[in-house]
Amino acid sequence: MKILVCISNVPDTTTKIKFTEGASTIDTAGIQWVINPWDELSLTRALELKDDATAGVKSVTVAHVGGAGSEPTIRKALAIGADDGIRINSEASDAYFTAVQLAEVIGKERFDIIMCGIESSDFNGSLVGGMISELLGIPSVSSVSNIRIENGIPLMTREIDGGKEIIKMPAPFVAIVQKGIAKEPRIASMRGIMTARNKQVRVYEPVQVEKLTEISGFEKPKPRAACKFVDAENPSQLIELLQNEAKVI
Repeated sequence: MKILVCISNVPDTTTKIKFTEGASTIDTAGIQWVINPWDELSLTRALELKDDATAGVKSVTVAHVGGAGSEPTIRKALAIGADDGIRINSEASDAYFTAVQLAEVIGKERFDIIMCGIESSDFNGSLVGGMISELLGIPSVSSVSNIRIENGIPLMTREIDGGKEIIKMPAPFVAIVQKGIAKEPRIASMRGIMTARNKQVRVYEPVQVEKLTEISGFEKPKPRAACKFVDAENPSQLIELLQNEAKVI
């Protein structure tokens, strides 16, 4: 059984985002790029399945749509434990474009389980996993919080109101994973960092596809108002602020 984990290259969550003149694009200068957190947890779970001799997972591959500048992120995934990587040599312009590129490669290389994070921490679109499923004509399961393999059959857990749902599905399929898929992301060891240098990253050229969406501009949220402190002996002032200013009561 072969697992593919789709990974995004996103700014570190502590990065202060700036925009270029006109606020039409993000200023990438000085940004620290990392693996999208949901994708990193997906990779961790895929590697846990590979480590389990009863699961029958032979290899874990990572795939990413991005230019040469994103290769360090792929190498980090290899250092964490992925066997090899795929890079589609194009900037990810929108979710549909990204899904088409990944589906094209998946169709050629044939994986049994395709894992996608539920969303990326930069654009929060939650679109690519479902699009890959439709483009390939294979089933998908959303909001997956656990995957295990018993007797060669993948079993997925979904959180639902009042309990959990267990889904059995034959491969191939797309698993769109959420929080809970792994407890903590796996950390690259020194040995993993060294061996990652020699692992293969296959580069595919993108197929031509029309973008369906375009970002016309960005706008930062308004700064938060300064905190107001109310004397504990003056509850009437607090009630007035909650009624007339915050408008919550």
